[in-house]
Amino acid sequence: MLFIGDSPTVTQHMLFTKKLRADVKSGQVTASVRIWKTPRVKVGGRYQLEDGQIEVSSIREISWEDLTDRLARDTGFNNLIDLMKTAKHGSGQHIYYVRFRFVPGLALSVGKKHNRPN
Repeated sequence: MLFIGDSPTVTQHMLFTKKLRADVKSGQVTASVRIWKTPRVKVGGRYQLEDGQIEVSSIREISWEDLTDRLARDTGFNNLIDLMKTAKHGSGQHIYYVRFRFVPGLALSVGKKHNRPN
């Protein structure tokens, strides 16, 4: 992530299933479970999501035993099975619990540098 002046350059997207996007953007969902080989986001990083950005406030590795129906509901899913259908799709084995906030109206072109106006 590169910051120039007060405007960030967004280098990546943070993807959410279509059914979760409205709840993420409204602030109802502020956490996500991700199964990766290594973390793909960092605390303080901003990641493009439609007409705004996801700003990551924390990330921590959790265990398979930490995955519950309650955690699934906290991340916008109906239950653990619903969560796992979305989260487990690659070869990753590490489970990360990511907390974030949606920042509306800060959509930037990915990889494009924006300087502060003079």
